[in-house]
Amino acid sequence: MNLADNDFALFQLPLQFSLDQSSLERARHALQLRCHPDRFVGQGEAAQRLAMQWSVRINEAYARLRSPLSRAVYLCQLAGHDPQQTGSAALPHELLMQHMQWREQLDAAQGQAQALQALRNEVQSDQQRRWHEVAQALDGQPPQAQRAAEQVRALMFVEKLMAEISQQQEATA
Repeated sequence: MNLADNDFALFQLPLQFSLDQSSLERARHALQLRCHPDRFVGQGEAAQRLAMQWSVRINEAYARLRSPLSRAVYLCQLAGHDPQQTGSAALPHELLMQHMQWREQLDAAQGQAQALQALRNEVQSDQQRRWHEVAQALDGQPPQAQRAAEQVRALMFVEKLMAEISQQQEATA
């Protein structure tokens, strides 16, 4: 094992967006057993410190791979296309216009359960379509990281909007 390995290599998983969650869980569990700091109690401070570094590295990598959005961002970054480095100016005009329309609908739907649910369904449909495009772009041969990064950037906006819709739905309930 090498601390500098990418997260997929660390867990011995294929470098792709589609991920078997149970394989990720098994790999995490095996690594945690192998590197847990308690296993190095009698081996001195240096060994315990290294085990602690490994535990932190394993937990960070697991969190990154477990979340589809974090995993997609990470894969794009590994390919040299960081979706987080480009501002909203890089978003397509159509997405910006759609996002503004959804925001207006969200403002108008305050306290209206049916309107909020209709908006949620519409945004969720767009979200699912974008996730499908991300998976195709990242898992295709050859991978198309730039295309995926554009969709991931859009999904960051969509995810935030979905969270706001959920908050309003909870407040309305």
